Amino acid sequence: MMPSNSTRRYPFKGHQADSGRGHTITMLVMFLLACLAWLYIGGRDSGKKIADLELELTLARSQGYLHKHLNWSATVSSQRLLAVIGIYTGFGSHSNRNRIRNTWMQTGSALRKLEEKGIVIRFVVGRSANRGDSLDRRINEEILEKNDFLVLESHEEAAEELPQKAKHFFSSVTEYWDAAFYVKVDDNIHLNLDKFINILVSLRDKRRVYMGCMKSGEVISQEGQQWYEPNWWKFGDEKSYFRHAAAPLYVLSRDLAQYININSASLNTYAHEDISVGSWMIGLDAEYIDERRLCCSSMVGDDICSTG
Repeated sequence: MMPSNSTRRYPFKGHQADSGRGHTITMLVMFLLACLAWLYIGGRDSGKKIADLELELTLARSQGYLHKHLNWSATVSSQRLLAVIGIYTGFGSHSNRNRIRNTWMQTGSALRKLEEKGIVIRFVVGRSANRGDSLDRRINEEILEKNDFLVLESHEEAAEELPQKAKHFFSSVTEYWDAAFYVKVDDNIHLNLDKFINILVSLRDKRRVYMGCMKSGEVISQEGQQWYEPNWWKFGDEKSYFRHAAAPLYVLSRDLAQYININSASLNTYAHEDISVGSWMIGLDAEYIDERRLCCSSMVGDDICSTG
């Protein structure tokens, strides 16, 4: 639970957003296109300079163009937040959400005050395969009542679509909130929010953090078995997964989450969300932090999280 002292603030780096952001992005895109044309036609430089400009152009295009696919429960922040915490939930998890609201998550005006201190928390859900059905309507009613959701309008909510949900989530939150860290949590997790925030504060100057309860394990190659991996053959003769953060709770710094946003269309997914995210990190210069207090066991001890 959060301390009662409402004046406590969690350190984060202030960054004022440009009030003419849309105009600036447009001018930047036009400038970069002109630079690319000059380089290609003039033949002055190829290779690295062109690749760098193309990357910058992709980044510029990525800023501000996903907003139409989102349904938000707040206004855009103009400051660098410490963290955005997304709690993955589903249509049948109403009791889990209420349990979280009644324990470690702030609600109402307290949730907004927490945002002023640099922490945003939202339940994250997609849409029903049958748009506008009773599942969607119940979620819409809960949004109106609680105002604590991030709805991924382009994502179809289903257990087998969790790897795609990770793509939509990290792309969406980096578009909408400027934060040092983006956190994924399952809705059956109890989190000691104050202790967790203290960890993030200690890491806020690191640019490429991939943190969680790191693990690896056997790749299940027999169809029909639990945790079956259709792409098992890609993991070699030993059939062992690479090191990755376990799905219930993990953290990406802004640089890594932004990488997912920019490259979302070309990122491969596997049968499981945590394996998919781990595969996107493995080729990057990411700092892996194996934080055992984030292993979220069912035993309540010194861990920062536990399963509910």
